[in-house]
Amino acid sequence: MAKSNAVGWFDIYVNDMNRAVSFYESVLKQKLEPIGDPTGETQMMSFPTDMSVYGAGGALVKSNYARPGVGGTLVYLSVEDCAVEESRVTSAGGKVIRPKFSIGEFGWVTLLEDTEGNMVGLSSMK
Repeated sequence: MAKSNAVGWFDIYVNDMNRAVSFYESVLKQKLEPIGDPTGETQMMSFPTDMSVYGAGGALVKSNYARPGVGGTLVYLSVEDCAVEESRVTSAGGKVIRPKFSIGEFGWVTLLEDTEGNMVGLSSMK
């Protein structure tokens, strides 16, 4: 098997899809797109994704089989400068848990709570 990165895709679980889409589109200034679920059991909205480039794609997911919440898996979304997106979190209905801080040679991180109660990280090199 060819060597690859550990993450191939991510799901961020939500209770209210419209509220969650509004939050992420406001903070990231990117449009999420509906994607089909082959099982027909979940509602999904994808972050902008190009599977031919480095990094993993992912989606917001409303499902009867999983729930949002702090303390589970933490997803870090790549951004240009996490302070910029961090400045939009509160007005979009979320909370800044830990403002932008250095992670040394790996750049900078902001930790936030989205409108659904998920802890999410923003990661940037500046």
